[in-house]
Amino acid sequence: MSVYTRENVQKRNYQREMEEILRDLGQRGEVPGLLLHSCCAPCSSYVLEALAEHFFIVDYFYNPNISPEEEYDRRARELERLVEEMPHANPVRFVEGRYEPERYDLAVKGLEGEPEGGERCTVCFELRLREAAEKAKTFGCTFFTTTLTISPHKDAARINAIGERIAAETGLRFLPSDFKKKDGFKRSTELSQEYGLYRQDSCGCVYSRRFS
Repeated sequence: MSVYTRENVQKRNYQREMEEILRDLGQRGEVPGLLLHSCCAPCSSYVLEALAEHFFIVDYFYNPNISPEEEYDRRARELERLVEEMPHANPVRFVEGRYEPERYDLAVKGLEGEPEGGERCTVCFELRLREAAEKAKTFGCTFFTTTLTISPHKDAARINAIGERIAAETGLRFLPSDFKKKDGFKRSTELSQEYGLYRQDSCGCVYSRRFS
């Protein structure tokens, strides 16, 4: 896993890039498979609303950073419920990955003292996106992406850079995104209220709770 630096990423409009891809798919009449890495139900709500018209979606919950296990289970069940209750233009399948907190602990070993948003988070993003790419291949999905960019507290450029690097290594297509744009985050809060979703106050790792 490499160190991310902002200087390595050219400023781009990821929302516009995503819209261009969706427009091209629509013009071609294509509905490919997309593996969507989801961090939680609230973040997934708007993303599913925005993407289900364009893809067959495998909504993949893989977040070994979340602790304790009771919190992990609560978030997984909320996402499963959301997928079942939301109407979707195309099929959406919920898949829960393994709960592997030891894998997360090993990945961030030595980075425990990093500030929130620092290199520890970069490693965590890459861990989850690599697992998402592997599952995309397993389920025969052409694309993969993540809900993480909907958070106002997450660096979309960093997440997209990681996803695109993994896509280049795996032969998959990474769907660029900045889901917080065009009131995406606001819409997610509205949908959370509509479906009565549990909204957490941190990403779920023990380190983020120090800052919540």
